Amino acid sequence: MDTNRIIEMAWEDRTPFEAINAQFGLREADVILLMRRELKRSSFNLWRKRVNSGVSQKHLKKRNPDISRFNSTSQRTISLNKISKR
Repeated sequence: MDTNRIIEMAWEDRTPFEAINAQFGLREADVILLMRRELKRSSFNLWRKRVNSGVSQKHLKKRNPDISRFNSTSQRTISLNKISKR
C-alpha cells in the first residue's frame, strides 16, 4: 500500500473518497484511520475540519454537477509523460 499517495489524495480537496476506494480499496473510515495514525494530531484535526465543512468536495454526491474541469485552449497536450514544448 502506498501510504504517502493515499495521504496526498486524501489531503486534496478535489479528490473524492470514491477515487481512493477505487484505486486502493479503502473506505472513507479506513482513510480516516490512516490519516489519524500517520498525521500529527494538529494536522489531522485541520484535515477533518476541512473535510467536514461545506467547502470540501470529498464526496461525489456533494459536488455541483454543473461544474466541470476547465481546459484552456492554449493548454498543450501531454504525451508520454512529457509536456510538449512550444
